[in-house]
Amino acid sequence: MFDQILGLPAHPLMIHAAVIFIPLLALGSVVYGVVPRVRPSIAWAVVLLAIAAPVTAFVAKESGEAFLERMFAAGLPEGALGQRITEHESYAGPLVLSSFGLAVSSLLLVYSSRKLGKTTTAILTVVTVVLALAAGYYVARAGHSGATAAWAR
Repeated sequence: MFDQILGLPAHPLMIHAAVIFIPLLALGSVVYGVVPRVRPSIAWAVVLLAIAAPVTAFVAKESGEAFLERMFAAGLPEGALGQRITEHESYAGPLVLSSFGLAVSSLLLVYSSRKLGKTTTAILTVVTVVLALAAGYYVARAGHSGATAAWAR
């Protein structure tokens, strides 16, 4: 299911959605939490991104596993390439978890700002900022390590 799209490897195509949606969720949710006057304008975007971002992270991870199996069914290559692939693969789990956590905290933040008090909203803003930094870090590390694995000589 996650292996190919129209005969092309799915992973290089799928990762672009994660690279777009996760940072957008991070930015949008931080702005939502920190700048109260924009909340009515961007609440819908934060909610939609909170649904899309963890899905794209999961799909990127699963398509990466399918890509790895297709390309290296006999085992990872020795040397630098194998090490680069292993490093890249090590960021998949934390990226999925941090994007899921960010999505949950963002949804709770939107709910809190409408239904709960300022104290709860302030606490959720801090949690969301921390999770946005974590998700941003892991998407950058996964992206950079993947590009290095694919293109470094």
